[in-house]
Amino acid sequence: MRMGNYRNFKLVYYFVAQGTARAEKEKLEKDLAFFEKYMRVDKVYLEPFRGGVMADEDHVELCRKTFEAHGIEVAGGLTTTMPTPEGDAPKQRLFDTICYNDEKMLARLKEVCSFLGGHFSEFIIDDFFFTGCTCAACRKGRDAFNREHGIKDGSWKAYRLALMEKVSRDIIIAPAKAANPDCRMIIKYPNWAESYQETGYNPAEQRKLFDRVYTGTEARDTVTTDQHLPRYLSYSLMTYFEAMWPGHNGGGWFDPFDLHITEQYLEQAYLTAFSKPKEIMMFCFQALADNPFIPPLGYHLDKLDELLDHCGNPVGIQCYLPDNCQGEDNVQDFLGMCGLPVMLTPYWPEYAASILLTRSSACDPDIVEKLEKYVAEGGKALVTSGFLEATMDRGIQRMTSIRFTGRKIRGRQYRVESAGQAHRVEFPTGTDDIGLSVCEFRNNATWAVVKVGDTEESFGILLKDTYGKGQMWTLAVPDSFPDFYKMPGKALTWIRAEFPAGGAYLECRAGVSLFPYDNETLVIYPYSTSQAQPATVYLHVQGAAKALKMPVKKDFRTGECIRIQPLYTKEGETVFELAAMPGKYELYRIER
Repeated sequence: MRMGNYRNFKLVYYFVAQGTARAEKEKLEKDLAFFEKYMRVDKVYLEPFRGGVMADEDHVELCRKTFEAHGIEVAGGLTTTMPTPEGDAPKQRLFDTICYNDEKMLARLKEVCSFLGGHFSEFIIDDFFFTGCTCAACRKGRDAFNREHGIKDGSWKAYRLALMEKVSRDIIIAPAKAANPDCRMIIKYPNWAESYQETGYNPAEQRKLFDRVYTGTEARDTVTTDQHLPRYLSYSLMTYFEAMWPGHNGGGWFDPFDLHITEQYLEQAYLTAFSKPKEIMMFCFQALADNPFIPPLGYHLDKLDELLDHCGNPVGIQCYLPDNCQGEDNVQDFLGMCGLPVMLTPYWPEYAASILLTRSSACDPDIVEKLEKYVAEGGKALVTSGFLEATMDRGIQRMTSIRFTGRKIRGRQYRVESAGQAHRVEFPTGTDDIGLSVCEFRNNATWAVVKVGDTEESFGILLKDTYGKGQMWTLAVPDSFPDFYKMPGKALTWIRAEFPAGGAYLECRAGVSLFPYDNETLVIYPYSTSQAQPATVYLHVQGAAKALKMPVKKDFRTGECIRIQPLYTKEGETVFELAAMPGKYELYRIER
C-alpha cells in the first residue's frame, strides 16, 4: 500500500516553535527548495510552543499555508518546557522541563494545549514530557503519595508515574479535546527507555490515553557523549513500541546532534527504516536546512524504499522488557550489534521460538514461574548472568547449577567447543581482556561451551542447562557491555548459532547486525566505526538453499538480479560467503 511520496513510509519534518515564531515566507521558501532538491516530504509537525516561546496565529498560519502550498500535510507539535514564571524564584529543572506542581506552569500548559487543539486536528508531544523537579512542592507531593501507598524508601518512581498519568489526562488531553473533540494526540517517547519510570514516562498507562505513540530513534556518538545509547536501539526501540501497541507506533524520529560523521547520522535512518515504520521523522527543519547530511539522506531514502518493497515483517529473538523495568541498560542492543537479531516486547512472549531475558526482565515478579513453564514445555531461552543474579532468591536454582560468589575474572584467551556434531575445541584470542563475574557451576549438571581465561583455568561465558523438554542458556555479561565487541568471532558465532532467526545466523566478528523478515529476506549491516574494515561474513541458512538472491542489486553485464551460490552444505545448513563493507547495507532473499 502506498504511504505517500515513498511507497513504504511517509517522510516528515519537525518544525520548532522558535522557527514558527520568526518565520518569514522568503526564507521558508528557500529552505523548502533545498529539501525538495533531495527528498520528497509528506508532512510537517508544526510547533507553536517550546521553552516559553509562543508563536502567534499569524505566524502559525503563514507556515501552514506555505507548507500546504507545497503539498505537505500539517500537524501540530508541542514541547513541554518553559522558563520560571515572572516574579517567581527559579527552581532547578533540567532542560527547563515543567514543574507539574507549579500552578502557574500548569495553567500556561493548559492554554497551550487548548490552542493546539483549536488549530490542529493532530499534534505530537516532543520527548521533554517528563519531570525531574525536586522543589518543596514536588517533595511534599512525593512524600504524601508514598505514605498513602506504603512506600518507605523515599523513591520518586511510583509518584512520578502517577503524576504524569494525571497530567496527561487533565492538563494535556482534556483542554485539547475541549477545544476540538476530534483532535488526535501523539506522545513521543525518548530513546532512554530503561529510565522512563524514574522521571514519569508511563507507557503502561499513557498508551490508554493517547491516540498514538512515537519513537525516539536518535543515537549518539557513543565515545564522546554520555547517554549510553548503542546504535542498534534505532531499530530495537521501534520493535518495542510496535509490539506494545500494534499498528499505533506512528514512526521513528532522529536528529543530527552529538554526531561527528555523516555515516552516524545516516545509520539512524537505516535502522529506523529496517523496522518498517509508518513515518520517518527528521528533527528538525531548522537544524537540517542547508545541512550536508541531507543530500546523502535523500539518496538513501530512495534506496531504503526500494529495499522495503521486498521485506516482510521483522522477526527475531524476543527480548522481554516489562513495563517500568530497569536493569542491564541496553545490553540487548549491544548483543544486536554483535549479530543477534533482537526484538523487544513489553509482554511475556510465551509462544516465541526463542526468548532473551536480561536483568530488566526480572522486574516481572512472576518471571521465574513463566520461564520455567516456557522452557519445560520445549522453549529455548537465553538469559544473562544479570538475570540469574536478580532471581537467585526466587527459585531459579531449580533450572541451573550456576551460582555467584562474587568472584571476578579477566581474560582474552577463549575455549570454544565446535557447534557441529564433531567434538572439536578451538582456542581463539580476543582483541583485549574482558572482565566479568564468575558463573560457578557444577560439572555435568551445567555445561559451558564457550569459556574465557588467561591461565590454567577458564570460566563460562555461554553455559547450557536442559530443563524438561527445553533449554536455558546463560550468557555471562562483561562488566563493560562494549566488551562483547572484544570477543572473537568464533565465540559470538556459537551464541548466534543457538539462537537463529528467520532461518539464518551470522558467522563473523562483532559490529555486524542481522535483520531478518518473515518472508525469507534479510538485511545485513556492518556498522561504520573508526576501526571498521571490509570483511568476509558467512551466512548460515537452516536447511537446503539453492542461492541467495539480491533483489535490489543487478549484475551490470546481464541486468539480472545477482545470485550468490552456496559455499557448502553441511550438517543441515547451507553456508554462503558474503562481502561486508562498513556502512553498506545489503538485502538478500533465500531461494529454496
